Amino acid sequence: MGCHKTLDIKTVCECNKCLCTETLHPQATLINLEKPDLGSEAVKFEFYAILLIEECPGGCSCCGRMYYDYNNATMVFLKPGEIFRMTGDNTLPDKGWLLAFHPDLIYRTTLDSHIRNYTFFNYRKEEALHLSRRETESITCCLWNIEEELHHPIDTHTGTILSRHIELLLDYCSRYYERQFITRENTNKDIMARLELMVDEYITSGRIHDTGMPSPAVFSRHLNLSAAYLCDLLCFETGKTFAEYIQLKQIDMARKMLCDSNTAPSDVARILGFQSLQFFNAVFKKLTGTTPGKYKKPGGECLS
Repeated sequence: MGCHKTLDIKTVCECNKCLCTETLHPQATLINLEKPDLGSEAVKFEFYAILLIEECPGGCSCCGRMYYDYNNATMVFLKPGEIFRMTGDNTLPDKGWLLAFHPDLIYRTTLDSHIRNYTFFNYRKEEALHLSRRETESITCCLWNIEEELHHPIDTHTGTILSRHIELLLDYCSRYYERQFITRENTNKDIMARLELMVDEYITSGRIHDTGMPSPAVFSRHLNLSAAYLCDLLCFETGKTFAEYIQLKQIDMARKMLCDSNTAPSDVARILGFQSLQFFNAVFKKLTGTTPGKYKKPGGECLS
């Protein structure tokens, strides 16, 4: 495209105007995308935006679709203030749906209290959700219910009903993302193996002593993933949060250090980045059932 700019869409009404759609509610809209032409290279939505992409250039490789993924449709989730660009030639997909809703719509609703739990709003475009035919039908049914409510005259129930329909759609997406983790099992195991090597190297190199507990972003950028996607994948594969996983690795190394050398527990705690000996003792006992001092028996033999 000739111009190099990002279109900043601040309101739902402005979004409708840009995409030639009637405004049925000032805080929520469902737009049928048919060859949208925004005259910009990228778009920034100042509200939540969910894209259901029915046709995507290049087999949707720009959204991370691989041969082991479903290919009926793709979904991308954008949090307020996020900049989106479909491809080098397309700002938005040529065919699909855009569900947009302002945070004020869900204010004081159940969705407002836990929308942060839908961590896929923090995923990258390349970590999109790829749907089967039946999954697409379920999502389309949710969108149809939202469309029906948008056409109902606004009353005191409108915000609650719309937020519940959106919440149901997001719950389906949570289910389908978990399914996608299953269908990507082999690839995910490779990611987990690479993560384990990086974490081990980070701890043994002494960096954890110098900088403390690392953030997920320290590793996710080397894996070409968002921190949110890596944390969700880790939780799905191990049942542990990122912090719990790091602690487990620290304790595994602590056990080896206590058994393979004459290193005192206080030195182990310092080398492995624990904030204090007392905290190290507490974590070690929680995960092993004994204290570091008692873990190594007299004579150098370790407890099993």
